[in-house]
Amino acid sequence: MSDLQGSTRDQLRAFIERIERLEEEKAALAADIREVYAEAKGTGFDGKTLRAVIRLRKQDMHERQEQEALLATYMVALGMVPEE
Repeated sequence: MSDLQGSTRDQLRAFIERIERLEEEKAALAADIREVYAEAKGTGFDGKTLRAVIRLRKQDMHERQEQEALLATYMVALGMVPEE
């Protein structure tokens, strides 16, 4: 490591410091998100359901419809819902 040039060493240090700052920001955002979930739970909303809705909203409509169709098929096959 001692054979790194000064500018390369400085560049490496800059990358490390940027990553450290971003990790701190990420931790702060995660804490903020936990607080919002706690607030929602305090008003009567279910955290697992909120997470599921957020996960579904991230998917495009076609992907979500395909996943829902597969889930329905599997549930019927396992006798978890009556066949239509």
